[in-house]
Amino acid sequence: MNHPKVTSVETMDQYLLLVEFDNSTFKHFDVKPLLNKPAFAALCNPALFRLAAVEKGGYAVVWNSDIDISEYELWQGGILLEQPENAL
Repeated sequence: MNHPKVTSVETMDQYLLLVEFDNSTFKHFDVKPLLNKPAFAALCNPALFRLAAVEKGGYAVVWNSDIDISEYELWQGGILLEQPENAL
């Protein structure tokens, strides 16, 4: 099954991402549970966390060449928002 691709991302307080998908769905994704894993520990730095961007093609949210979260994980683990707080 193909999952929707990421079209935009916004970082929020408390290590939350507001993710928009190409099917016009918005989801919150909580990054906090990942911060205790070595691969994501650098995101504890708020300045780095705020650098989140959509990977070309919409297959992930990326921070640098070492840190990313796939569209599958964002779609599966995100919480659906009926009305997004912010338009991206």
